[in-house]
Amino acid sequence: KETMDMDIQFKPSRPHWYERYVQPCVAELLGSTLFIFVGCLSVVEDVEGTGRLQPALAHGLVLGLIIAVLGNI
Repeated sequence: KETMDMDIQFKPSRPHWYERYVQPCVAELLGSTLFIFVGCLSVVEDVEGTGRLQPALAHGLVLGLIIAVLGNI
């Protein structure tokens, strides 16, 4: 007996309202909070001789971390 090969095309389901509206807002809030918090902590105890390098590295590393963790949202 011959089986029928049917191309069934599924309609892509629309994302839930939580994934569409709430999740991006929470990710933005969390990312901004972490970025500002680490940036402020990097200059709290400014050791002599670090200059502008310490805050720049802290901001760069935390920005990379935020993009890696929250980038797909």
